[in-house]
Amino acid sequence: MRPELIDIVLVNTSHPGNIGAVARAMKNMGLSRLTLVAPRQFPDEVATSRATHAADLLETARIVPDLDSAIDAAQFVVGTSARGRRIPWPVQDPRRCAVRMAAATDTGQRVAVLFGREDRGLSNEELNRCNLHLHIPSDEAYTSLNLAMAVQIVCYELRMLAIGGALPAAETAEWDTPFSTQDNMERFYAHLEETLSAIGFLNPAAPRQLMPRLRRLFGRVRLDEMELNILRGMLTATLEQVERAGGPVFEKPRTGSEP
Repeated sequence: MRPELIDIVLVNTSHPGNIGAVARAMKNMGLSRLTLVAPRQFPDEVATSRATHAADLLETARIVPDLDSAIDAAQFVVGTSARGRRIPWPVQDPRRCAVRMAAATDTGQRVAVLFGREDRGLSNEELNRCNLHLHIPSDEAYTSLNLAMAVQIVCYELRMLAIGGALPAAETAEWDTPFSTQDNMERFYAHLEETLSAIGFLNPAAPRQLMPRLRRLFGRVRLDEMELNILRGMLTATLEQVERAGGPVFEKPRTGSEP
């Protein structure tokens, strides 16, 4: 994907703070081309304040008088829309639409993504100028999205495509200690059961499902050798305190208690 070929186009934005917030959202996601179609109030200190460290995008923003001027060089135009239309039109969610946009830039095409007015979005005439409509599937109970939020969602999907090759396919952290062997885990479970019996938490005569559930818990976690040694050291210290206090509550053979 070539982010430098993607223009974010804001049509008749009424509040300068939204322009600044959009600039910030764009810069977060690695996009830099901002076009403003007849903004009601810009330049403005509020826009600069809301942009935070993305004021450079405001300084280089292209300001044009109408939509024709904004998309005159675009080869693939996407319009964001929150409402259905009488005439069916190609429409996709942000993720699939981002794939289409990225593919267009891969062939050198200029892409323009249109975002409409805060109160009513893009007009039908403006949407008719688009090759594809983008719809963010928000919850039906509250479908309204802030302008900058909508831009952030679209830019995020584009960003994920841009860095996709750099993301790990799965968890790849290099662990500092080997994971515990099954043999050592069995010694740990015997040590744990002995300690729980000694402190009166587990009655060997009526154990219920305590140990199977604890096995399931530690099985999910996957202890490494260092973690296992720490836990067994705690169990050993606990048993020593029990001995000093007069012995275990429930008697159980002391097996596998060495750390």
